[in-house]
Amino acid sequence: MLQKKKTEDVISFDNVSLSFGPDNKIFSNLDIIIPKGSFHFLTGPSGAGKSTFLKMVYLSQHQTAGSVFLFARNTLHINHSEIPYIRRKIGVVFQDFRLIPTLNILDNVALPLRVRGVETRKARSQAAELLDWVGLEDAMQRSPLTLSGGQQQRVAIARAVIGRPEILLADEPTGNVDDEIALKLLHLFEELHKVGTTVIVATHNRSLPHTFHHPEIFLNQGTGILIPPSSVPVFRNREGK
Repeated sequence: MLQKKKTEDVISFDNVSLSFGPDNKIFSNLDIIIPKGSFHFLTGPSGAGKSTFLKMVYLSQHQTAGSVFLFARNTLHINHSEIPYIRRKIGVVFQDFRLIPTLNILDNVALPLRVRGVETRKARSQAAELLDWVGLEDAMQRSPLTLSGGQQQRVAIARAVIGRPEILLADEPTGNVDDEIALKLLHLFEELHKVGTTVIVATHNRSLPHTFHHPEIFLNQGTGILIPPSSVPVFRNREGK
């Protein structure tokens, strides 16, 4: 088994299968390569494994067969003690937001910079700029518990992108916001992508790949299909299904 991949492939699924029992198979022989600095939409019907795919990249779920490579390393050979340092390279927008209720919105967003040792005033200044961008400039001192779901989602997105991560994983980031805010958030991801971040956006909205002209990874019945912008599927799983 190979333990390293070429570094330009920041994420690679090599013949990956995952099941939670004989009647609950999520992936089967999944082969996907995501080059460094690319932007992909992750689509598929409900239950196809979009959130699970992101969890595998974030090192919170392991496969039952095959190999997953992250930053050219086999994830099964990454020591548990290394995981926090690797995760600092990854910005994540979870569906459940995972905001810290004891911190106000400003300090929630500034937290990734503070963890990296950025001075408090500078971290808060950058956080304030992002909160202004996502339309929450008047809510910076509020607790996350006082916000609507859509507002919490925007806070989570601001926190995920503030440190310019090497990888951004966004799980249904536009699910709780109106169309105007959704487009603004996607443009924010586009700007991050332009400076070199690898972006993966999981969404049920298959119009987004056509609007933003990025390739789409379509998951369905355990397989993955790569669909280039405005094109046709070019690969499936190893069984050709």
